[in-house]
Amino acid sequence: MGLFFRDDDHKIEGVRSLGFARYREVLEGSWKQLFLVGFISLVLFIPFAGGMVYAILSKSILIALLAGVVGGVFAGPGLGCLYDLILRRLRNDKSEWWVCWKKAFRQNLVISILTGVVQCVFMGLVVFSAALMLWGATKPSLGTIAILLVGSIFLAAILTVWWPQAVLFTQKVGIRLKNTLFFILFHPGRIFGAAVLQVVYWLIMLLFLPWTAFVVPILGDWYVIFLAVFFIYRPLNKDFKVEDQIREAFPDNLPEEEYIP
Repeated sequence: MGLFFRDDDHKIEGVRSLGFARYREVLEGSWKQLFLVGFISLVLFIPFAGGMVYAILSKSILIALLAGVVGGVFAGPGLGCLYDLILRRLRNDKSEWWVCWKKAFRQNLVISILTGVVQCVFMGLVVFSAALMLWGATKPSLGTIAILLVGSIFLAAILTVWWPQAVLFTQKVGIRLKNTLFFILFHPGRIFGAAVLQVVYWLIMLLFLPWTAFVVPILGDWYVIFLAVFFIYRPLNKDFKVEDQIREAFPDNLPEEEYIP
């Protein structure tokens, strides 16, 4: 990260930069707010994490499923608010972060809970299976490890596209799922790149515990989610016409900008 220095001399009014310059621009102006919302999201993951620890220690898959359901009820709204703020900052919405958080919590509560439950159930199954393999009497085969990794990457890919739609649009589940699958088909490099990034990040955090316990409160889930959404935002905005729809509905909410060619 470590890129929090001003670079106003290179900013042009009405023009939006690309790539690394855009990453630095957004992060410089919003990292404190993203950290705060990410920290709230991390706190809301505590019921899920506690349930999974108990499930692994008791070697009970039923407890793991229960931890996913109950944990998802808490974790989902936090994730929904985090995605909402990231998307706002990427489209240059400068609204106060706490106002955005409360609005996102109210508007997206139901879909965030449902998505959070599904996500936490699948995550719980993956973590439970991985823990049993690591601490089991016999070493897992390469095929088993590959299945877990590929499954995790596909889940991360779907969630990376699903969450932005959930907080941006009111859609039927079938339409959102269709949009997600087509978007992945049209942009496989970006989506699976973002998915692999997230899976590798959490693998590092899990495999290098307890040392990474000092990093998690700082980076939490906000930084890797920010990177993933940043990576897919331009095609997401182009295909779903995110900013055009928001500008049409709220003319004073977004500035008229173009990207640097």
